[in-house]
Amino acid sequence: MALLQDQLREINQIAEDLNSCERKRLLYLCDSMEADSSVARVKEMLRSKILLQENSHLFLRELMLRLGRFDILRKVCKVSKDQVERDPQVIPRFRVLMANISEDLDSEDLDSLKFLLSNTLTREKIENSKNFLDVIIELEKMDSVSPERVDFIVDHLKNIGRVDLAKKVAAYKTSVTTGTPEPPEPSAPPQLQQTFRASQSRQGQCQPIARVSMNTPVRRAEQNGESSVEAYKFNTYPRGVCVIIDCVGSDGGMLSEMFTALHFDVVLYQWLSAGEILTTLKGILNQRERLSGDGFVCCIISRGTADCIQGTDSYANGLPLDTIRRLFTGDECPMLAGKPKIFFIQRYSIPEFLPVARMDYRDEDLETDGYGTMATYDNIPADADVFWSQCWTAENQLEQQQHHSIYFKALADSLHKARRRKMNLVDVHTEVNAAIFEHNRWNPGADYHIDVKHTLRKNLYLE
Repeated sequence: MALLQDQLREINQIAEDLNSCERKRLLYLCDSMEADSSVARVKEMLRSKILLQENSHLFLRELMLRLGRFDILRKVCKVSKDQVERDPQVIPRFRVLMANISEDLDSEDLDSLKFLLSNTLTREKIENSKNFLDVIIELEKMDSVSPERVDFIVDHLKNIGRVDLAKKVAAYKTSVTTGTPEPPEPSAPPQLQQTFRASQSRQGQCQPIARVSMNTPVRRAEQNGESSVEAYKFNTYPRGVCVIIDCVGSDGGMLSEMFTALHFDVVLYQWLSAGEILTTLKGILNQRERLSGDGFVCCIISRGTADCIQGTDSYANGLPLDTIRRLFTGDECPMLAGKPKIFFIQRYSIPEFLPVARMDYRDEDLETDGYGTMATYDNIPADADVFWSQCWTAENQLEQQQHHSIYFKALADSLHKARRRKMNLVDVHTEVNAAIFEHNRWNPGADYHIDVKHTLRKNLYLE
């Protein structure tokens, strides 16, 4: 009886010490999907759990551990974090996993996920979902997700670029399906590491386990759970040349800093005409040392039409985008054959018109100097390994003071996060697209449009 009274006092103190977010997370860990997360409801929930739990003291301890409230562990439960980590886990693994994912997702991730779920959840439910747990609760109520069915979550985490989290959910699914424990996190206590190894041994898995030191390179595709797709080699220094052509005086400097941080040899040109753009790009092709890296990037900011870049010309046909693309095919530029060729284009749309002076570009304009035999790349199509990302918006956007492209801002933000999350370039553009969608939703008179096409044969990681 005295023990029960002590636990009830602990419950009262714990419930009063938690903030609203922690109370909501606690209720989810307790297998509740209620909206009421008041102090009184938390006290009621914990009291009922104590009466039902055989090891109620372990349950309270683990709850505080999962909430990261080590101060409560020490002051109220009279136990250290290290001691609790050695306790057996009593909270359902699925609940712990979903709660941890909720902590790992930032606001942009959540917005992207809510966008993808717009056809699954009602608008009201999406607007009322303030975090990932709110989303999961609604999906559980619809029976789209359960501890036994997590494919829906795996797919959507991949689609928002969080392959790292999708891999964790997939590992959980494998452990549930096969009845094997999940591999512990690298920081797990020694006791948990030993338990996992013992379990593996009991199941007759006698083959030696490959040990990888922290300094040993691992195939990037395997790190991200994408073992079926190889990754491009991208580790030369510099990674390759990045040509930036800014014909409107906006974002060229920002892009220069961004790609310098990504270890590219950056060359920035400003205020070029259409003819000068072509001359400049052909000049890059003649600089063998600049093409010796593992890839090539070209960023263009210019006024233009659907098919042409105008540069600084007021009256001209402009430079066809297809002419730019063909400059860097494997046939025209053997030095880049087999390497990823990446294009980011921000176009400010102008009306099509009959030009006063025409600028026509013929196939012979594309002649480049040879760099020896192409025997190594005979099996690579001329148009392989191209990533083409083009965004366009109205020309009047440039009239804004200190204008910056929403597209390039989203790209910079997503590439910054990609370095931390090990995201490939295709997944990065899923985030860019979500950011543009959100911008357009709140700025209907200033729409941006994006078109992405690629012939990449492997995963591509820019870092």
